[in-house]
Amino acid sequence: MVARVCVAQIGAAHGTRGEVKLRAFTAEPAAIAEYGPLESEDGTRHFEVEALRRAKGHLVARLSGVHDRDAAERLTNMRLYVARERLPPPAPEEFYHADLIGLRAEDRDGTELATIVGIHDFGAGDLLELRPRGRAGTVLIPFTAASVPLVDIAGGRIVIDPPQDLFGDLLKADGR
Repeated sequence: MVARVCVAQIGAAHGTRGEVKLRAFTAEPAAIAEYGPLESEDGTRHFEVEALRRAKGHLVARLSGVHDRDAAERLTNMRLYVARERLPPPAPEEFYHADLIGLRAEDRDGTELATIVGIHDFGAGDLLELRPRGRAGTVLIPFTAASVPLVDIAGGRIVIDPPQDLFGDLLKADGR
């Protein structure tokens, strides 16, 4: 289990007084203010959310120690993390995206096809980034019930139903 979970990413500066646009990765976006100090990916910076409001498609936040536009601009694209123990436990059949990284992706017959290396949302829903076994590069598949009928965190795997041509060479190597 991961020790920290990415809960937000800072966008552009907002205004002249140090506010930033904030993209929350939590089920309830405003909940990030309740998790205590947020820290940078490298752990060197810590921020308290001093004020938070909703705007069109994002949040606007005032973070501790950020008092002007220049300071806010230096934070652009910084990902913010919290210790996992400060987050609510996931409900049954739910999980944190961070729990998926490193899981193996198998087909319905149990053949290992890939490893999950990322989860992305470019605006049309979540995509899983998979590194196919024995291949360079990665592929993306939609993170939907049709493409991913089973998520088994305890078993360290997901079952995928990808398009046949996506992993065809791996299946042929196994005699299918």
